[in-house]
Amino acid sequence: MNPYTKFSTPLLIGLPLLMATNLTGCESMQGVFSPPKPEGLNTRVYSANESSNTVTVMDGDNYQVLGEIDTLNYGPHDLALSRDGKQLWVTNLANGRVTVIDTESRKPVASIYTGTRAHVVALTNNNKHAWVANIADNTISIIDTTIYRILGTIPVGKGPMGIAFSRDGKFAYVSTQDKMVNVIDTTAHQVIKQIPVGPNPHFLTLGPDGRIWGTNTGSNDLYVIDPTTNEIAATIEVGPAPQQIAFALKGTAGPNAYVTVAGLNKIVVVNATSPTLSIREQIDVGEGPNGIWANAVGTRIYVGHTKSNNVMAVDTGTSQVLATLPVGRKPIRVVASR
Repeated sequence: MNPYTKFSTPLLIGLPLLMATNLTGCESMQGVFSPPKPEGLNTRVYSANESSNTVTVMDGDNYQVLGEIDTLNYGPHDLALSRDGKQLWVTNLANGRVTVIDTESRKPVASIYTGTRAHVVALTNNNKHAWVANIADNTISIIDTTIYRILGTIPVGKGPMGIAFSRDGKFAYVSTQDKMVNVIDTTAHQVIKQIPVGPNPHFLTLGPDGRIWGTNTGSNDLYVIDPTTNEIAATIEVGPAPQQIAFALKGTAGPNAYVTVAGLNKIVVVNATSPTLSIREQIDVGEGPNGIWANAVGTRIYVGHTKSNNVMAVDTGTSQVLATLPVGRKPIRVVASR
């Protein structure tokens, strides 16, 4: 057994199953955007309201609040939506549990304790497993998404904060409070490299070009990791306290990286197609922009504001705010159906 992986007893019982599935999510992602579909085709937007213990459900096409879901836990912080849109996974920071919500009935169907301060959750590319970062335990818990069972844990650096998977599913990237991104071999469940980054690297995501994008929230910049070398390929300063990133289009230009910058109350738009990163524009939004997500065709972005307690829908073609929807208190994370 390798020195980086600590498996629990239940995992040893089911080890043949894990060896068969490799915990990789090896089905390749086909980029960030799904094949084009008509506007108005049932886009659902969800916000994790950390101080209300709820998730708000919104119609992302008609800009209406559809309802609120009680997570039956405390401090919902992060969201991960299954690729078919049927399951919503919610981390609950205050009590270390993950809530699984059936999106059709809008009811929780499972609550799983993973560790102290369950911070973020990411689904593998084939949706077979959920990886949860337990920020106070310095571990990643791996959950079977069918039986809601913890299969094992992987020790990582101090304070895991963000998780993203490479397009081919061979690597997981975990950012930690010790200013590192840990590269994990998803077959061996082993940390194979640590990449130095900046302070408080809060967020990671897979970009449309197959690179891993992250923010240094304790500073003023973002970074891009090349998964072929597992080295930093580019950085750019965007402003104080950059939070999260989504990718969308401006007309035919793009995809661009839309970055919520809390210190400016703006979205900073970065050209994501050029080897040399550059800022295209800045968009004024509400107070405390944090969570951000794009619709499936990259023409709208949805932005959660932790101070003004709302979600704004922004037209990426005109950079105009189309609607402002009231949600629960401190909407820290936003996701939308693909």
